[in-house]
Amino acid sequence: MESTTDTYDYVVVGGGTAGSVIAARLSESDGPRVLLLEAGTSQTSTDMSTPPAWPALLRTSADWGDTTVPQRAGGTGVLLARGRTLGGGSAINAMNFVRGHRSSYDAWAESGLTDWGFDGLLPYFKRSENTSGRDPALRGVGGPLTVGPPEPANPVVAAMLEAAAETGHPRAADIGGGAEEGFGWSDLNIVDGRRQSAADAYLAPALHRPNLTVVTGTQVHRLHISGGRCTAVEYATRRGTTSVVGCSGEVVLTAGAIGSPQLLMLSGIGPAEHLRGTGIDVVADLPGVGAHLQDHPIANLVYRSARPVPAGVNNHGEALGLVRSGSALDGPDLQVLFVDAAGHIPAPGAPGPGQGYTIAVSAILPHSRGSVRLAGADPDVLPLVDPDYYSDGRDLAAVVEGLCLAREIGRADALREWHGHEVQPGPRAGDDAALREYALRSLCSYMHPVGTCRLGQNAADSVVDPALRVHGVDGLRVADASVIPSIPSANTNATVYAIAERAAELLRS
Repeated sequence: MESTTDTYDYVVVGGGTAGSVIAARLSESDGPRVLLLEAGTSQTSTDMSTPPAWPALLRTSADWGDTTVPQRAGGTGVLLARGRTLGGGSAINAMNFVRGHRSSYDAWAESGLTDWGFDGLLPYFKRSENTSGRDPALRGVGGPLTVGPPEPANPVVAAMLEAAAETGHPRAADIGGGAEEGFGWSDLNIVDGRRQSAADAYLAPALHRPNLTVVTGTQVHRLHISGGRCTAVEYATRRGTTSVVGCSGEVVLTAGAIGSPQLLMLSGIGPAEHLRGTGIDVVADLPGVGAHLQDHPIANLVYRSARPVPAGVNNHGEALGLVRSGSALDGPDLQVLFVDAAGHIPAPGAPGPGQGYTIAVSAILPHSRGSVRLAGADPDVLPLVDPDYYSDGRDLAAVVEGLCLAREIGRADALREWHGHEVQPGPRAGDDAALREYALRSLCSYMHPVGTCRLGQNAADSVVDPALRVHGVDGLRVADASVIPSIPSANTNATVYAIAERAAELLRS
């Protein structure tokens, strides 16, 4: 059963981080009518609001449940969480609010996206945040998100920071600001002991506005394209009805690096050969849709503690480092994360709660590229996600270098009272070959997929132009992690907030 509903000036598809920001910003003025569609619910849970409980949110109804296709590295599929609730990833992630080093954004400008380098993004980074005691030229004050370092900090993480300094690494005053290398406390999206998601910070204060409509439990099936313009959005409700909502202005896809390319392809926008093979009529042949997928692989050094580790009250991964795997690099390509538990995501064989801690290593500027492809024309079937981790050998080499560096930190005197012994990979993994094998065998995702609708000047190798407009289709933009042209050297949520802030400005202008 299909019904045609109202027409809006803006229809925002996906109520995650970017969608919450854009819907709230577009509805600030009284004129435009804004509709936000979200597949998940508006309901929150105790685990969502309680920072250390975030791992329990994986594989729940707040998560789409994606698993990658079996990877050449490791041979199995990898869990790749994706938020399915208002606030999206910001409602289920580990709450690290950090920018990458400026060099990773300046690479965007050097590729021809002159307004998208670090300095071009800085006003939008600042617009999203409210910080205290930071450099006002670099950090924001008065934005919707109140962010800051962990309170209170876990003592085992504090000891790991001291160990990093002991082994010769510089201490960063603001490691998430984008201007420093070294080790320091991470800013977190935690306010008064509770998670602050995009829905909390942006959307909740806007819900009273008469020109903003938020509809949850609506899975968008496809976009309607007429005369080269996106004119409507078709979606299904939990009751099984199908509705079509018109759009007189612009449709904005904010469904993320997996959901946005899936919706474009279901609508006939994507690589023509793949679409025809899936039985979908081609509306616009855009080979970049679903291509260029990047994600951060992560490997853990897990230690059994010689004394009880106090239970984490924040996000577990309270501090991090940005370092280079080689002196010839232009910027840091490794992140080292200090975790007050045994595993970034607990793994079989790891010590139990309070019995261990972790030094995790991620290739934060991976060279490997993968793809998102449709499994069929049915919108209810999850797409095929293939990050193709470690397909470029430079990524694995960087992680091995990072594991060696992390072991030096783990042996430092500053950790002497905590150090029991290394559980994973253990003393038998004593050389680079053994560490390579361990990194492949223990492969898991840091859950930062980007790049599948990336920014670029032309339709040959990109999906959206510098104003985030889809090449060849009027009235349609994409504004989420999928537009990132190359992955930044950090957890990606802060970057998505900045992209969404810029997108809202572009749309209003």
